[in-house]
Amino acid sequence: MIAEGWLTIRPKDEVILKPMADGGEGTLETIAIQNPDAIPVSCNLEHECFWLLMPDATAYVELAAICGLTLQSTLDPMNAHTFDLGKVLREIASDKRVNQVVLSVGGSASTDGGSGLLMALGARLERVDGEEIELGGAGLIELSKLDTSGVIQPPPGGVTCLSDVTNPLLGATGSARIYAPQKGANPKQVAELARGLERLHEVSGRSDFPGAGAAGGTPYGLSIAWDISMESGALAIATLIGLPASIQEADLIITGEGRLDLQSAYGKVVGTMTELAKSAGKEILYCVGSSEVDLGESGVALIDIAPSLNDAISDPRRWLIQAGRELALRVKN
Repeated sequence: MIAEGWLTIRPKDEVILKPMADGGEGTLETIAIQNPDAIPVSCNLEHECFWLLMPDATAYVELAAICGLTLQSTLDPMNAHTFDLGKVLREIASDKRVNQVVLSVGGSASTDGGSGLLMALGARLERVDGEEIELGGAGLIELSKLDTSGVIQPPPGGVTCLSDVTNPLLGATGSARIYAPQKGANPKQVAELARGLERLHEVSGRSDFPGAGAAGGTPYGLSIAWDISMESGALAIATLIGLPASIQEADLIITGEGRLDLQSAYGKVVGTMTELAKSAGKEILYCVGSSEVDLGESGVALIDIAPSLNDAISDPRRWLIQAGRELALRVKN
């Protein structure tokens, strides 16, 4: 739509479209568009979703499509869990075609420290009475014993988590305190979820690490079962779809997101695109829904060109086309 508006002003320009993601919703669709040889493999779950098998035997998995926030009809911060993700990872680990796994962990609904996926992979998380804890972050408070002897082996090539955040599991910048409110938790529930994550940390004996708090602590829980590595989601996806090479060939880069704020520079699509463009010595413009920073001549926010916020939200196509026109008018050559 931005391109459509741009070409009404500059019809002779060549416009190259490169959908991007940072590890959250839409990651697999972005990868699939740029990799037509990838094979979608259906997940054995109640709702429809898939993972991607690449020609190099890498399995790409998107948490958001399996147990993400957008799948919930009602927010349930205390009971939301990652068990279904563990089921899918178990299927992938058992698939002889797969050599390695890349898991994008954005957009989660839970704060269970990855305990659900641990249980699905074969671990036992027990209360004092020997019974397994309940699924969800609330159940972690009762955790007394963690047994990983029954965990299925990972694919031989290893496991990588893609994330757009570097928060640890615990502390003031930890998973519960920073992200649980976005998933519907009130202050009392945030405190309870934080205690549950602390209990998981105590019982497992696993060290906290940067990125462990992503997706409600999913990388932390997965690291208890399997050795994992962490990578920037946006940068890894940009590399996978050949974005750096496309930027080298372009004269101008346009990127954007729903709301541009101070966090946009850290691991998000906009921040990654900005770094790649600057490294290549290319000009970059921004098209966003709204912005808390002054864009000046470097971008357009839909709420600044639409009559109202409601107009921008209810008819985004119209205003994205108009934003493309506005950006094209700012280019001098």
